[in-house]
Amino acid sequence: MNFTNLIRRSQTDHTFCIGEQNQLSLVSYAGLEEQPDCIVIDGQYLRTLYLSGYPYVAHSGWLDNLVNFNRNADLSFHIEEIDAISALPKLQRKITELESTKRAMIKEGRIVGSDITDPLESATLLRDKIQRGQEKLFQISVYICLLASSLSELDKLTRLLENTLAARLFFVKAAHYQQLDGLQSVLPRGEDRLKQKRNLDSSSAALSFPFISSELVTQDGILYGVNKSNSSLVMLDRFALNNANSITFAQSGSGKSYAAKVEILRQLMLGTDCIVIDPEREYSGLAQSVGGTVIELSVKSKQHINPFDVGALSKEGNLNEHVQDLTELISLMAEGLNAQEKSMIDRAILEVYAHSNPQTITLQTFYNYLKKHRLIELCKRLDKYVSGSLANVFNNCTNIDLSNRLVVFDIKDLPDNLRQIMIMMISSFVWNRVKQEPKKRLLVIDEGWLLLEHEQSARFVAGLVRRSRKYYLGVAIISQQANDFLNNEFGKAIASQSALRILMRQDTTTITNVVAEFRLSEYEQNFLLTCDRGDALIIADLNHVALSIVASANEHPLITTDPKELFAQ
Repeated sequence: MNFTNLIRRSQTDHTFCIGEQNQLSLVSYAGLEEQPDCIVIDGQYLRTLYLSGYPYVAHSGWLDNLVNFNRNADLSFHIEEIDAISALPKLQRKITELESTKRAMIKEGRIVGSDITDPLESATLLRDKIQRGQEKLFQISVYICLLASSLSELDKLTRLLENTLAARLFFVKAAHYQQLDGLQSVLPRGEDRLKQKRNLDSSSAALSFPFISSELVTQDGILYGVNKSNSSLVMLDRFALNNANSITFAQSGSGKSYAAKVEILRQLMLGTDCIVIDPEREYSGLAQSVGGTVIELSVKSKQHINPFDVGALSKEGNLNEHVQDLTELISLMAEGLNAQEKSMIDRAILEVYAHSNPQTITLQTFYNYLKKHRLIELCKRLDKYVSGSLANVFNNCTNIDLSNRLVVFDIKDLPDNLRQIMIMMISSFVWNRVKQEPKKRLLVIDEGWLLLEHEQSARFVAGLVRRSRKYYLGVAIISQQANDFLNNEFGKAIASQSALRILMRQDTTTITNVVAEFRLSEYEQNFLLTCDRGDALIIADLNHVALSIVASANEHPLITTDPKELFAQ
């Protein structure tokens, strides 16, 4: 094609008349060159391809692989309705041809394959639906324009696109000797110069919408990462969702704690108080870097939490809630209580608070009440926490302060069998403080699967997640054991009460439950099985976005726990 002829106009058309020597340089891109399978403009290589082959069956999100092709590419759809009156004769002619071919093959004794029966069945069904007014007929053209800085890079990008689409039974071809027409068809003019059309019924055409990638941006949110589909920023305010709770599921080493620390840093900048329960000492460095408080709780620790500490709680309703939570905690410490024992514990706690100064009550006070009323069996089960080896942990007055903007409870030095009790006790202590002074807070519970090992702690945290919204509290639970949550009654309740779900890399043992619980698409399932460290799928209410969680050069040294970086020479 002669590009000069496209731009020349006569003076009678009221356009510029440009000399032969300078006309291209004045009204076109400098150095434009058309080749059989690409165009070169200012040293950039462009190639337009069209979708030539489609899978037999269309399903929801059937064009996701094309829409989410994360490379330098422009995508153009042309959809046009076809008049049924003119389409039906052509459709009937096609049906007749296929039936004739089928009869001839049967007569010759040949096997009739799916390449004949499937189109015949589809065409017959479509004809019947059009005649009944159940379907309409459309023609769709799909064009992709790839951009690269060199021809070799363009060829490599083309092969990548072909392989990506071929996996879903889509096939593309370059518009040979029609690259200018192809470029015109991709530009936002609504012109289809290539006319590479495919007939679709209205159901299949509808499944091609929306053909834009998801975005998640809220005005007052923090930066969570970069959208994997279109490189836009993912900014979200968890406190603007239905509730501020979140659940994070990921394999070990997928970057879940790193992602949590990135959010904590950015929440602090927006004025949110953050409290972290840290079983593996992953957050202490962050707290020290930003002037936070690290509270180390262990058998020999000098810092203590009194489980009976009610602080300044004065409302009867709040005290009753605390009594219920305390009953669950004592049940966990006593390794389970039956219904009668729970009733006695509940009554005993109320009696102790009614006849003692609430500021002086400790586990020893409660133990003395049980002993006085000859509840010997319960006393035996609580002995080790009152006068035994664990008395220093559980039988002391509270001497810690939550006034710092970032407080980290480090429980790494506690024995494994005590961590669950301590996580529940810390959560209850924080919950009492939250009810006294509601303000924007985030409570992060790492290794949250520990809470599901016993019914008492699982029930407590499920109630905490359900009630937190009333007091401006967001509960962020992080776990590598997705199945432990999704196969547990209380775990599923926690997941359903979390408006924000952060899913990172999964393995084949967990992916089935994750897909079923969160109703993920096939593309999202494959993404979670193959994504890199730091990649995640965020589900915020009804929005699903794949992103890469990134930290700035200044943030990264504060939050990394990678041994290669920490102990590098």
